[in-house]
Amino acid sequence: MNLWQAFKMAFKSIAMKKTRSFLTMLGIIIGVASVVIMVSVMQGQAKKSMEYFEKMGDNKIEVQAYAYYDMNNETGQKLFDYCLSLSDLILGITPNVEINEKGTIQYGSKTLPVNDWDAIWANATPTGGGGMMISGDPYETMLRFVLGSESYGVCNNYTLAGGREFTYLEVEKTIPVCVLGSGAKEQLFGFTDPVNEIVTINGDPFQVVGWFESMDVEYNKSLDNIIVIPYTFNRSMNKNSSIQRYVIKAKDAQSTIEASTKLEAFLLGMFPLNADGWCETGSFRVGSDNSYAENAEKQNLMQSLVMGAIAGISLLVGGIGIMNIMLVTVTERTREIGIRKAIGAERSSIITQFLIESAVICSLGGLLGIGIGYVGTMIAGKLMADVFEGMILMPDPAIAIGAFLFSVVLGVIFGMYPAIKASGLQPVVALRAD
Repeated sequence: MNLWQAFKMAFKSIAMKKTRSFLTMLGIIIGVASVVIMVSVMQGQAKKSMEYFEKMGDNKIEVQAYAYYDMNNETGQKLFDYCLSLSDLILGITPNVEINEKGTIQYGSKTLPVNDWDAIWANATPTGGGGMMISGDPYETMLRFVLGSESYGVCNNYTLAGGREFTYLEVEKTIPVCVLGSGAKEQLFGFTDPVNEIVTINGDPFQVVGWFESMDVEYNKSLDNIIVIPYTFNRSMNKNSSIQRYVIKAKDAQSTIEASTKLEAFLLGMFPLNADGWCETGSFRVGSDNSYAENAEKQNLMQSLVMGAIAGISLLVGGIGIMNIMLVTVTERTREIGIRKAIGAERSSIITQFLIESAVICSLGGLLGIGIGYVGTMIAGKLMADVFEGMILMPDPAIAIGAFLFSVVLGVIFGMYPAIKASGLQPVVALRAD
């Protein structure tokens, strides 16, 4: 018997008992569809996470350094000077200070509140547990003052849409200039170009020297609602609070690793640990977006593997069903096997026939499962539109092909025992069967 005849007999056997064949395939169909849907959803979630990190900016190093007795921000100045010595690794450094005090910004007859949490809490509703629930997204429109250096945009992955950022001299001499985020620019100026216009911040005039393009990060709308002011205004606008947080932009991934290592060593020299493992003069922490992204990627991969394994269990259950039905088929066709062996059929041809039949059943189930998986993935994308906003969720062809091949392999594996059992029947015993 050649392979073509074996395939014809397999399809004929399946066609003769359509209902039983479909129920046999059902476990494979559900298993393949589950693998495709679950892994596709996890991959979509991982892709959205990576998009978030990309928009926030790769190769960023976040440093938190605080000296217990540092009234003149000497720690920050030393950190700035050290970063200048790492110019081959680092593109820029900026404090990352948000002013929490309530304020105002005015242009012409339009006056807008800044950090207006009072209005937000006024619209909050009490919860059953004694807390308060804020209505909507408080960061959707609320403006914020932030203090930064001339490298604020570079370090935080902003792109200028117009004008420029303020200069080193403007920062050093505490010149009243500011750069607007796209949300702040839209609320104050609409479609008008704000460059070189004068706005009033807490009663003092500031010149707008530039504005940023929208970051368009759906999970963090507040990134666009900023008014960036030179950090040297910390004394007058932030009650001279200590500056503890800094963002440093490295040139590439390798530079991020090297710069992070050098910064940790530098800060450890500034804040040495005692015998008990803690510092008596201050504290510091160094972290990078790259490490956060890598951890998120590892976590997403682990979740995908777990979800795929759970879905794969249904494939194994389907494979057991295949073996069970093939054993029934062997029993039903015992006499046929006896006749074939009596006229000279070899064991290998009988094994091949039953393995092909098992593989064909799993293949058809796998193809149906892939089709259902594609439809199910698109439905899942629609149902989770808030999570996958702007993304068309489609299965990875590699996952679909892998699930199909796995189903075929299962058919061969679970069909092996029935095939060997069929080939081992003695012709005389088989011919006596009813």
